[in-house]
Amino acid sequence: MPYLLTPTSYPLPPTYYLLTTKLRQIIMQTKPQQSVNLDSCPTVATEDDRTGMSQETLRRAFLDNLFYLQGKDRNNASLMDYYYALAYTVRDRLLHRFIKTGRTYHEQKVKVVSYLSAEFLMGRHLANNLLSLEIYDKMEQVLSDLGLDLEELIEQEPDPGLGNGGLGRLAACFLDSLANLEMPATGYGIRYEFGIFRQVLQDGWQGEVPDNWLMYGNPWEIARPEDTVEIGLGGYTEAHHDEKGHYKVCWIPERKVKAIPFDTPVAGYKTNTVNSLRLWKAEASESFNFEAFNAGNYDHAVAEKMSSETISKVLYPNDNTPQGKELRLAQQYFFVAASLQDLIRIHLNLYPDLTNFHERSAIQLNDTHPAVAVAELMRLLIDEYDIYWDQAWDITQKTLAYTNHTLMPEALERWSVHLFGKLLPRHLEIIYELNHRFLEDVRVWFPDDEDLAGELSIIEEGDEKKVRMANLACVGSHAINGVAALHTELLKKDTLKAFARLWSEKFFNKTNGVTPRRWILMSNPKLAELVTEKIGGGWLKDLDQMRGIEKYINDQAFCERWRAIKQENKAHLAAYIKKTRNIDVNVNSIFDVQVKRIHEYKRQHLAVLHIIALYNRIKHNPNIDLVPRTFIFGGKAAPGYFMAKLIIKLINSVADVVNKDPDVRGRIKVVFLPNFSVSLGQKIYPAADLSEQISTAGKEASGTGNMKFAMNGALTIGTLDGANIEIREEAGAENFFLFGLTAEEVYAMKADGYDPMTYFQENAELRGVINRIAKGDLSHGNQKLFKPIVDSLLYHDPYMLLADYQAYSECQDRVGEAYKDQETWTKMSILNSARMGKFSSDRTIKEYCQEIWGVEPVKIDLEAYQ
Repeated sequence: MPYLLTPTSYPLPPTYYLLTTKLRQIIMQTKPQQSVNLDSCPTVATEDDRTGMSQETLRRAFLDNLFYLQGKDRNNASLMDYYYALAYTVRDRLLHRFIKTGRTYHEQKVKVVSYLSAEFLMGRHLANNLLSLEIYDKMEQVLSDLGLDLEELIEQEPDPGLGNGGLGRLAACFLDSLANLEMPATGYGIRYEFGIFRQVLQDGWQGEVPDNWLMYGNPWEIARPEDTVEIGLGGYTEAHHDEKGHYKVCWIPERKVKAIPFDTPVAGYKTNTVNSLRLWKAEASESFNFEAFNAGNYDHAVAEKMSSETISKVLYPNDNTPQGKELRLAQQYFFVAASLQDLIRIHLNLYPDLTNFHERSAIQLNDTHPAVAVAELMRLLIDEYDIYWDQAWDITQKTLAYTNHTLMPEALERWSVHLFGKLLPRHLEIIYELNHRFLEDVRVWFPDDEDLAGELSIIEEGDEKKVRMANLACVGSHAINGVAALHTELLKKDTLKAFARLWSEKFFNKTNGVTPRRWILMSNPKLAELVTEKIGGGWLKDLDQMRGIEKYINDQAFCERWRAIKQENKAHLAAYIKKTRNIDVNVNSIFDVQVKRIHEYKRQHLAVLHIIALYNRIKHNPNIDLVPRTFIFGGKAAPGYFMAKLIIKLINSVADVVNKDPDVRGRIKVVFLPNFSVSLGQKIYPAADLSEQISTAGKEASGTGNMKFAMNGALTIGTLDGANIEIREEAGAENFFLFGLTAEEVYAMKADGYDPMTYFQENAELRGVINRIAKGDLSHGNQKLFKPIVDSLLYHDPYMLLADYQAYSECQDRVGEAYKDQETWTKMSILNSARMGKFSSDRTIKEYCQEIWGVEPVKIDLEAYQ
């Protein structure tokens, strides 16, 4: 039946045994009555459709997945169907490595890092995984042959908003680097049904709508219901003595919630290592009360389901209400307790008890959100596994390490003792006992310093007693680290100075980093191609090699290509701005960019003051010579943070006036791009000329956007704050636009009684700027609209905008002059990119592994799929 050998065309199912041309000829030439000597047939090499990497196999697998998983053929498939078919094709190839990675860790009994974080801002998976597996170009060709555009399919993927900014994106970069470096690791967090809200603009104000990223499902995750655990909440405790006379406590929770894990593979770049991100979903232990339903009480029938599922419903619920506070604490405990139970289950599959738990698990607490792990691990060890207190405490301290991400005391989480005891009664008992023993030691070590004991105490005394989560994390961890050199020094000198006095050996600096795979290779492929052409591709796994392009800064052809790539990136962003905001921007202007979470200390409104100053200059002299600028802002304000939301309104009000004024003649444009995300960042960072890193010195822990901008050739205007200091050291002071007070000067001025009104009265340009806001010129005559901003600046100015304004304005003038000399600007841009090797997250993770976690790389050998 030779017709069976004819390739079938769609819409028929596309699964066949592939035969070589020679084998087909043998069969076609054989008469029906003749038998075929199979020994004489050539061996036919075939690839498995699930793991094969050839172009033909990828094509076949893609079409199979479209037909069998999506239930569509090419006559009725949507772009989303094609995206899912492609995602499953890529995921199949990850799973082979994913399963082998887990099996290798288990068989070799290696020490594994567990990264506990309330946020994981992973970004889109498809393009990243195609690049990691080295099949991006093949898949692009397969799709092109089918009349499909890979970039268009990549855009179909939702960008999960499971984070609010730097904290969650840092966690994602760290998981990428752990896999890239072949380090055994798992990320643990929450599978929020709705991520951080989707930001929309409504008459210039921020509006929040749900981020329903799971609307069409998620092809990258794998549900693991067999690993479900139960989490207790509320209730009470009962004390008793066991048969040996030992004091024991039993926690009787008021309710229990199921935690169901979902695993997402996290692939290393050009390695066989595929680690896991395990996110927990909350469900009710009993999701449906049939008796209540039959009695007609329909709401009560599903009440437990609704209450339990609220825990993983949304990232960072508004905590301005008691209910919101309780939900946030429940969220934190939920994922911590589930993760620790999971780690103990894995450990007991390998070992008879938990006495060596710390030798096989390194748990990193990403900020204070998972700090309750100290009390929960102690509870599990002493209450559930009958380990004596001292040994349990030794295991706990040796297992846990804590990363601090803030210098602002108000940002260090503190929970009321009343709320903590209501939700976690046993944990509060453990914390009180921990604190009692700890302070007894402190008073022995420092007998004449009761103030020190008060500063170190996990419990904050006062009208309302509170549990200090940062203190709990410091006491319960063997290592405490900051995330930039200045940040770590300020932690030791100020925020955590009592702990540094007590345990200086616990403190480490681990300057943050970002992954060059996503932030250069994915975001800026033309630049990555140019660099690879000149120095090879090793820089993607060792970013220090980027210094190899320094020798080309006087190569005219190289510099022209560098500038052309930047212009092309700016043109792409300009097209996006036109499409989404209907604003025309000049691609030859300076793209002056500030994209980050909106907060007063980040000082987006300082940039706005400068824009208004430029506008005032134009109004006073319409023919003034100004280097054209496009000011681009992006970022979300916390829903309950009124001043941040008012700053967004101010930006858009300035844009509304400036962009429409004929006197401006396009020399200034102001754009606010809503719903800043990882995928939007991938469009913005490569297009920026100037990176605004202008936070008040001593307030920003590190920042990572500053690194992404610099890696992509943007020059920085910034203060000596966070990682800016180290970026300036690496790039060279001559390639960085520095302004503003230092952290020491900020502290000194505040101590001397800083008066912002003095700066307002003595600076005519600044006075004109603030008066324009106050008079309502930017708000259709409404003088009340921006009064809170004006009053804050004139009478309080907690973040020293007026003190730094003149230095910032003068520095911006230097930026404009520098941009006129495009040859010199290009060289500065190249040097910024070339010298960012220190800020690869690979370097950061190597330091964590060597100095804090004590883990080693594990080679994954991939055998043929059976």
